[in-house]
Amino acid sequence: MSTAGPYFFKQPLRYMRWAAHEKPAIFYSMIVGSLGPVSMVTVPPIRRYFGDENAPKIPLTYPIPKGPRQIPEGYDD
Repeated sequence: MSTAGPYFFKQPLRYMRWAAHEKPAIFYSMIVGSLGPVSMVTVPPIRRYFGDENAPKIPLTYPIPKGPRQIPEGYDD
């Protein structure tokens, strides 16, 4: 009697059920890993539907005030 499981391409559902019982770490890591590309396509439209927009960009410079610079008085050594 062989200990090998069913072949994936002959009976994929039976193979997945066998793999979930016999090799759960590999099976569920494949399931979680396959959700990554799927979420890249589905998550942005769902975020926009619920009103979550991208955060505004962080300014890279400090705004310079217009007019002459006023030097504070009374802080001299």
